[in-house]
Amino acid sequence: MHTAYLSTISACLILLLQCGLLANALLDPNDFLALQSVRKSLNDLPGSNYFSSWDFTAEPCSFSGVFCDADRVIALNLGDPRAGSPGLSGRIDPAIGKLSALAELTIVPGRVVGPLPRTLFQLKSLRFLAISRNFISGDIPAGLGQLRQLQTLDLSFNQLTGSIPRPVGALPALANVVLSNNHLTGPIPPFVSHQLARLDLKHNNLSGSISSLRFPSSLQYISLASNRLSGSLDRAFSGLNQLNYLDLSMNQMTGSIPAELFSFPISNLQLQRNQFSGPIEPVDQVTIATVDLSFNRLSGEVSPMLSTVGNLYMNNNRFTGRVPSSMVDRLLEGSIQVLYLQHNFLSGIEIKPTVAIPLSSSICLQYNCMVLPVDTPCPLKAGPDKSRPTSQCIEWKG
Repeated sequence: MHTAYLSTISACLILLLQCGLLANALLDPNDFLALQSVRKSLNDLPGSNYFSSWDFTAEPCSFSGVFCDADRVIALNLGDPRAGSPGLSGRIDPAIGKLSALAELTIVPGRVVGPLPRTLFQLKSLRFLAISRNFISGDIPAGLGQLRQLQTLDLSFNQLTGSIPRPVGALPALANVVLSNNHLTGPIPPFVSHQLARLDLKHNNLSGSISSLRFPSSLQYISLASNRLSGSLDRAFSGLNQLNYLDLSMNQMTGSIPAELFSFPISNLQLQRNQFSGPIEPVDQVTIATVDLSFNRLSGEVSPMLSTVGNLYMNNNRFTGRVPSSMVDRLLEGSIQVLYLQHNFLSGIEIKPTVAIPLSSSICLQYNCMVLPVDTPCPLKAGPDKSRPTSQCIEWKG
């Protein structure tokens, strides 16, 4: 009986709106009812006054965060977007799927909990979906794969579980995918959009072989850090000529690092804390500002082609031989800001004990197979030992 009563009230309200008997007559009645449901399921956190303007005796298109085109809601920005705003609490009501003209949906950081409504697939015009830094749980609805116009998907810093649905990867207009800092598992699906510029999946539990992946050539930013990805790089990143940031750190990747990676026009290359092995052999001078190869199983001599890198981390590997003189020259002229070579098997470096290293530059040579010619400050994690035990150096040479 209670349900029948509510249905009667809703029907009457729709009729009144259609007849222009309420102040809200300009808004589509389905949108009006959907906004009411959204409001009932969410609340301001203490210190937030976002919903103070949501008075349903007035025109909803004047509400804070509600934007209309004619009689339809086309954008809904829930919460005060100003920095430091406490945000909202509650849940996302499934009625939000009734806002069928919606092109943009955002919720500011707060304490919104519960799953993403399955009804989101009804928002066929949606181009921008950003619900980050809340406590959204459950899986990513496969129905999002029906949003063929979606360009930005940001669900980062939540508590999402399950895998990334393959239909989401198949969306043709995606430009930005940010699903970082969740608890997602399973393999990375193929992403096919030729507009995809940003792919941020770091800090999850994604698994599978990186060598089986192929990425759109449009990508400019890729971060897959802090997952459980394995396999070798092979040609997974071949042809990404627009890439300017690549972070594959803290995974379980193996094999050699392709020389091609060092020729990309990128500003930051993060490959630390994997299981990469073999030599590093760039073909040309490397122009990447920051290269981190630390905590791997890399070996061979340090390539002079890396002398043009501004911040170079090669510590905790198995490099041997002498530090290139070109690298020392660049350090002393201040072109290299960071040069970390500690915890390797390097046998020498041409640098005078009395030389003045620029204050803007930092070099660490601890725990190698040589007597340190200069005493420079190193990170605390480098440990107290200045040189590697002779027995380890002889064994390594043998």
